[in-house]
Amino acid sequence: MERVELKVVVMDKEIPLPRYMTPGAAGMDLFAAESVSLAPGEIKLISTGIKVAVPVGYELQIRPRSGLATNGVAIVNSPGTVDSDYRGEVKVCLINLGKTTFEIKKGDRIAQAVVSPVVQVKIKRVEYLDETLRGEGGFGHTGK
Repeated sequence: MERVELKVVVMDKEIPLPRYMTPGAAGMDLFAAESVSLAPGEIKLISTGIKVAVPVGYELQIRPRSGLATNGVAIVNSPGTVDSDYRGEVKVCLINLGKTTFEIKKGDRIAQAVVSPVVQVKIKRVEYLDETLRGEGGFGHTGK
């Protein structure tokens, strides 16, 4: 397994570093740096209290935790991307899709982060694309 270095500044010393909860985990848990009440239908940007330096050629994907999903709490822009040149605080945009207010306490695990390689492409303008068996078949084109 390849390991790359992720530099992390902890802005709030009460918040733990992101961490893998099991040896086989793909994502590191991120923690809330604030306590927040999330009403049904409400969207809030939640502070994690950390800044990161993602290595060039990688991104940090911010993904939902299944434990929150079972309570109807999701990430609005999932997965979110932290680019290698971003140096601001990592925040998580949560929405409460449930029917009751959801309480987030400082230190709660609110998301997971996965470091993934990225490729930047060279854009080439063309007049047409090659034909494929699928063609322009889009959403639901193979049935329900």
